[in-house]
Amino acid sequence: MQEIFVAGVGMTPFGRMLDKDMKTLTREAVSAALADAGIAASALEAAYFANASQGHMEGQHMVRGQIALRAMGIGQIPVVNVENACASGSSALNLAVNFLKAGDGDIALAVGAEKMFSKDRALMFGAFDSAWDVSDTEAISRRLMELGEGVEPPPGTTSDKPYSVFMDVYAAFSRLHMRTFGTTQRQIAAVAAKNHQHSVENPLAQYRVPYSIDEVLTAPPITYPLTLPMCSPVSDGGAAVVLATAAGLKRHGIDPSRAVRLLASVVQTGSDRDPTDFGNHCTARAARRAYEMAGVGPEDVSVAEVHDATAMGEIIQIENLGLCALGDGGPVSERGETTIGGRVPVNPSGGLESKGHPVGATGLAQVYELTMQLRGEAGPRQVEGARVAIAENGGGLVGIEEAVACVTILAK
Repeated sequence: MQEIFVAGVGMTPFGRMLDKDMKTLTREAVSAALADAGIAASALEAAYFANASQGHMEGQHMVRGQIALRAMGIGQIPVVNVENACASGSSALNLAVNFLKAGDGDIALAVGAEKMFSKDRALMFGAFDSAWDVSDTEAISRRLMELGEGVEPPPGTTSDKPYSVFMDVYAAFSRLHMRTFGTTQRQIAAVAAKNHQHSVENPLAQYRVPYSIDEVLTAPPITYPLTLPMCSPVSDGGAAVVLATAAGLKRHGIDPSRAVRLLASVVQTGSDRDPTDFGNHCTARAARRAYEMAGVGPEDVSVAEVHDATAMGEIIQIENLGLCALGDGGPVSERGETTIGGRVPVNPSGGLESKGHPVGATGLAQVYELTMQLRGEAGPRQVEGARVAIAENGGGLVGIEEAVACVTILAK
């Protein structure tokens, strides 16, 4: 099998950027990744463009990547558009990896960009409405809400302002976890406080204001047990990754000492499992495949970036990745084991909760962060001695779990 390397990474700031369009965000992310790799755009042999919402937000339902990339002079190569909900970026990365492994080229680009923020809140939150089966939303919603039965939301813990339907879904997942394992709202708040503290040291993060656990708990409610700082914001932004084979590194004079090895890239869809069959969650299955492919185990992981669309998501996913025992995600987080300096730092970037969540760019932004960590270039948020890194990026919903889960493993 071909060895694959991350040769360059680039990322825009994440946040509310009404003055920047899709073409600008794409150009900034790709230009930064090319500069990081030390190559020209003419070296690219294929590009995979991740985006989930431009059709909904702007009416650009087709050929998004061709349009965004041609505007910066990238053409005459295969360009594939990738939509896999919030896992679009990691899915684009997987396709770029497989292009190189197939021997179709030596240099490939994965890029994701998203313009999601709008002053029209109904339009903005409506971008998420089709990330599940739209043919029977009432029955699906009812079945998901049943997962949270047995933990009664206290009065006044649901926002009267509009928010994404997926926050209700995560709240149901949270209450199921609370009922099954004894997870507490304070433990969920500890995750959010940790991630907001991490993002203080990330100059590209949407939010850089620290929170204490008590401040998270007393913040405005979204839907129990989630409060506002526990939930990812709506974001604009872009991220890009240049991948290369060993031959590509040599042919283009890319510094091999800065190249990061990509040990595994796995895309996994869900199944109709029982809600309490936690060990067969689609992310747990993806993680087992990724560890086998990479030849490492969870005990080897130095640092992780996981899909914390809510703080509860991080607790669920560190369990799925085997970074702690099933049901122990809450206590592990409350003890500080996932903080920078802890046993296995998670989301040193600030995660989706604080760094931001421009859907198509999210998975590639995780790879950006982990590449910086493995190179030792993360500055004040550097995880000492980072050698093996894992990213988990999930998207959409089918049944009682994500429609798709992507796991990527990188190594120094």
